[in-house]
Amino acid sequence: METLTIALLVAVHGLFAPPSSKAASDQAAYPSFLISSPQPLTSMEQQAEQTVRKFLTAVQKGDQAQLASSLHDNVEWHQPGNNKFAGLKKSKAEVFQMVGGMYEMSANTLALTAVDVMAVNGNRVACLLHWKGAQPPGDVLDVDNIDVYTVENGQITQATVYSADLTQEDRFWGK
Repeated sequence: METLTIALLVAVHGLFAPPSSKAASDQAAYPSFLISSPQPLTSMEQQAEQTVRKFLTAVQKGDQAQLASSLHDNVEWHQPGNNKFAGLKKSKAEVFQMVGGMYEMSANTLALTAVDVMAVNGNRVACLLHWKGAQPPGDVLDVDNIDVYTVENGQITQATVYSADLTQEDRFWGK
């Protein structure tokens, strides 16, 4: 899995150029450098990118209304690992239950601290994200994920999460 993650990162970094100054200003909500395709996006790709951008901004800001409107009621969410939150979630309610449990376990410290790459292919958007969190006993989560979102009609219908360090995530989230 680590080899796959590294290969994906190398491929994404090698295929996409830095954004223009206009794109960079549009991406000011993110504290990190984003990479976009040098080719103009189709309207479907623009919608997919905008939907994911709104979703990730809502995650960073804790905007529950935007989060709820960004996810399809029957979203399929593939969470990796062998921990209490791993596995397939088959609805928005199950995703919110998972995330609520993660925030509770991390004493509300879980934070999306960086969106480093956003790459679009049709109605799918791949993102390199960085997460941090802590638990009262002193356990720390500090991990990169690659999330791949599928967007249909302005909502995320599927998400597949790839972790750069499943061992760390499994230890942090436990059984």
